Amino acid sequence: MSLTKTQRRNRIKLRIRKIIHGTPERPRVSVFRSNRQIYAQVIDDLNGKTLVSVSSREKQIASSADNKNKTVQAALTGKLLADKCREAGIVSVIFDRGGYMYHGRVKSLADAAREGGLKF
Repeated sequence: MSLTKTQRRNRIKLRIRKIIHGTPERPRVSVFRSNRQIYAQVIDDLNGKTLVSVSSREKQIASSADNKNKTVQAALTGKLLADKCREAGIVSVIFDRGGYMYHGRVKSLADAAREGGLKF
């Protein structure tokens, strides 16, 4: 019996999370992609705290991304993530793609965050 898409992604996600851990010096950027939105969190795994979170549902992005495709919304989310991280004093992070393939919206978010000044 084959795995469903969600089961496959969870298996890949667990395989990635065995290796990747966020620290206070280099927190982890976790990405979640739903059918319509994209979400990102900067997480300190040692203390179990979310330091910064952004999504494509925020007013800044939702108003400027009307009638734009999801890849553009992901890029705007990545820029906002970089801005919020800069305000919080976070410069270097570890990118956790969350079991998704590194292309499309996930890649767009990561590239925009790098352009915004995050190092990973």
